[in-house]
Amino acid sequence: MKYEDAPDLKERMNDVVNLLGMNHIVIDRVECVRSFGSSSRRTIARCHALGKLMQKAMKNKAFYAIEFLELFDKMSKSEQDKVIIHELMHIPKTFGGGFRQHDYVCDRNVDIMYEKFASLKKTSGSFNKENDKTDKKLFSFWR
Repeated sequence: MKYEDAPDLKERMNDVVNLLGMNHIVIDRVECVRSFGSSSRRTIARCHALGKLMQKAMKNKAFYAIEFLELFDKMSKSEQDKVIIHELMHIPKTFGGGFRQHDYVCDRNVDIMYEKFASLKKTSGSFNKENDKTDKKLFSFWR
């Protein structure tokens, strides 16, 4: 396996976090990495975490890494955005080193978040208080 930093994907991740209001995600404690040479034929991306025991032993705070496999770069931008959203949704509100499981990070919820992201992106991030009230009802699973 070969790994390389992916600052372009971190920038896209940052845009997703900011537009979707994923304020619990500490951008400075999440890194994006491309990997090459995986034998996986179906996996596109993976979210890794520094678990509680390692945090305590290292006297460090939670840290997440999102690994993007070779298949990711062959996808359309919109599908890539969905994958980024999917991986970010695995990070729980506590930002403590754990994961949200696939009962929550499912196609339905990812599609809802992607539609919200695409809509906000089109309007150049004009996210006002009136939209926020509507979103609290529509996207209550996220809050």
